[in-house]
Amino acid sequence: MAEMEYIDAIRLAMKEEMEKDENVFVLGEDIGVKGGVFTTTKGLQDQFGEERVIDTPLAESAIAGVAIGAAMVGMKPIAEMQYSDFMLPATNQIISEAAKIRYRSNNDWSCPVVVRAPIGGGIFGGLYHSQCPESIFFGTPGLKIVAPFTAYDAKGLLKAAINDPDPVLFFENKKCYRMIKGDVPLDDYTVPIGKANVLREGTDITVIGYSMPLHFCLQAAEELEKEEGISAHILDLRSLQPLDRDAIIEAVRKTGKVLIVHEDNKTGGVGAEVSAIISEECLFDLDAPIKRLCGPDVPAMPISPPMEKFYMLSKDKVKQAMHELAVY
Repeated sequence: MAEMEYIDAIRLAMKEEMEKDENVFVLGEDIGVKGGVFTTTKGLQDQFGEERVIDTPLAESAIAGVAIGAAMVGMKPIAEMQYSDFMLPATNQIISEAAKIRYRSNNDWSCPVVVRAPIGGGIFGGLYHSQCPESIFFGTPGLKIVAPFTAYDAKGLLKAAINDPDPVLFFENKKCYRMIKGDVPLDDYTVPIGKANVLREGTDITVIGYSMPLHFCLQAAEELEKEEGISAHILDLRSLQPLDRDAIIEAVRKTGKVLIVHEDNKTGGVGAEVSAIISEECLFDLDAPIKRLCGPDVPAMPISPPMEKFYMLSKDKVKQAMHELAVY
């Protein structure tokens, strides 16, 4: 074990898989000489060379298209989108091609491609550097989507994604890169895609979420237990597609009160599908209406610092929502 930052766990996962398999390669904007805008690929080109760590033009559709084509002939590409906001030019490649290759070929072809992209606000990045676009891809059969919160999961899920025979979107919250640290094994391991993880056991309310907002959930839970004796059970979805229905149902039945938290817009977000699962499977286990705390339904993240703060989730906002649910 070694304590490392979230970003170092991601880099280590790519390094290990590239050392194991020469078919694994990385491509994206500024990932080679520069080492990525957030340094996630720092040092990889020095070790593996320009043919396996490829600097591309600013052309997201081409990045996705080249990666998909390479995956179809036996390579294992890791395509980095510099910001998830810029994935939109590549949506046709990802949704219309990668997601459908296995289905339309009757299992004759597969597409083992990983698309990595940083999500989330809080860096004063405004419109094109702060969005959470996971809901755009969430309802697409054929795509797997993961959004790890811990450093341990960041490494284990990325290694699982690289070795998955089908396309995986790997969303990394940019605030997690340096803020989230944890013990990470230095040996080989994977975290299975499709399995949620209990971060905290509790008896009064259940909080379900993914990615950076879980940091606020854990902080709020600690304060509420000390101040009011409220015990919060916290479930990290980790995998958004597929969702771990069994873990969601078990977590709901544990307390009967549910808060769903994510930074993406509320309407049509992952939380809406989680709410539907709970309504279908756990209606008579509930002691309060399902509550959601999400990003507001505005077109994009404001660049004004006070407006961004208003938009963003925080420990205090989560704590207030948890308190209201507990006393319902």
